[in-house]
Amino acid sequence: MWTKASDAAAFAARRARLSKLLQSPALLVAGQSRPRNFQHNRFPFRAESHFLYLVGRSIEGAALLVDPSGDATLFAPPADPEAELWTGPMPTLADLSRELGLEVRPLDELRGSPELAALPPQDFESALWLSELLERDLEPGSGAELEGVDVALAEAMIALRLRHDAAAIEQLREAAQVTARAHVAGMRATRPHEREASVRSAMEAQIIASGCNTAYGSIVTVHGEVLHNDRHDGVLGDADLLLADVGAETPEGFAGDVTRVWPVSGRFSATQRAAYEVVLASQRAAIAAVAPGARYLDVHRAAGLALVEGLIGLGILRGSAPDLYARGAAALFFPHGVGHLLGIDVHDLEDLGDRAGYAPGRSRATAPGDRYLRLDRDLEPGMCVTIEPGFYQIARILSRPSEVGELESALDRDKLSRFADVRGIRIEDDVLVTLKGCEVLSEAVPKSVEDVQHAMLG
Repeated sequence: MWTKASDAAAFAARRARLSKLLQSPALLVAGQSRPRNFQHNRFPFRAESHFLYLVGRSIEGAALLVDPSGDATLFAPPADPEAELWTGPMPTLADLSRELGLEVRPLDELRGSPELAALPPQDFESALWLSELLERDLEPGSGAELEGVDVALAEAMIALRLRHDAAAIEQLREAAQVTARAHVAGMRATRPHEREASVRSAMEAQIIASGCNTAYGSIVTVHGEVLHNDRHDGVLGDADLLLADVGAETPEGFAGDVTRVWPVSGRFSATQRAAYEVVLASQRAAIAAVAPGARYLDVHRAAGLALVEGLIGLGILRGSAPDLYARGAAALFFPHGVGHLLGIDVHDLEDLGDRAGYAPGRSRATAPGDRYLRLDRDLEPGMCVTIEPGFYQIARILSRPSEVGELESALDRDKLSRFADVRGIRIEDDVLVTLKGCEVLSEAVPKSVEDVQHAMLG
């Protein structure tokens, strides 16, 4: 499967919708590539997400001007003939104009003013250039701290991107399909005494062969209790569980984000299976709560309550599930939020901070287990979210009386010690909100105990 590009009309329609939401002209920059360790050894370029959403192509150094009247102009650096020795022929501005269905002019014709709205790019070079152009400070990555005309642009982009159009949904489906193949490849490549890196390579090979990139740094680890583990040098032991949080990104920037856990030996032990089933029940309870009008905070709480119920069933916790959940028991083993928005970023719109993730009038809770929740909006058709509860034995939490507190009396540490072969389990899917409920875009990734074990046999 080679990923398909959206039609130019889809991007024209997005630009037209944005123009109707604007209060002043807006400038969206593509950004610059970043040097890796010296100027000519650079990370692969990927445009800023707001630009990519409206143009559909990563054009380094370019800027898109959108006017409330509906006009849109792309300003881009002309192709450098001297660079062709290294890059091969590059498209001219006229080529770009025909391809994108958009007026394209040389970058040096762009004129800035303080009245132009903008959003801060992530790289320092582009932020400095934009600040000088607009005669005001725009710090790199400062999208959560906007002022003036920039606030209105942020709100317009949020309104535009929260609910995905048909072209975006098609991209999300493709990302999920490629991600599914990567996870199956990882399951089939897992062997005791191999390194985590060998499984990662099998998974990422599927993504690259599909014309995609990884949407984020792949997490492939036997230490699933380290939530964002970025190391891949561990050796797979026969009794280990392997956690893989790996997702594909299409050339247009849309992301897949899926986590699965499987036994290195090919079969879950009795304790691993029991803990896995508890997390799976928690995830299913959360997915069942995803529907138009549902509050995402309630989806998060559905996952946490189901996890507590499951841990009571295993004997790890003692007491009433609602009472224990209200006292923060879920956070002992599931300290993060149940998920986040998914779209042209893997954590979609998070460059704009909680303005995007939290509905007006809502703010982050301070309670353990709730304070890291990235999203608290009422769900609407066209939104895409991840659902990713987990069970982790994190020493930083479980060994500190200040973290466990009064829940110590409800925690059976003897029963917990019998689950020593379960360091961390997370089960994550990409879920699209539909008119009547939801659709799991990543349904093709094996998830039940039986399906995971069967996939490994393949």
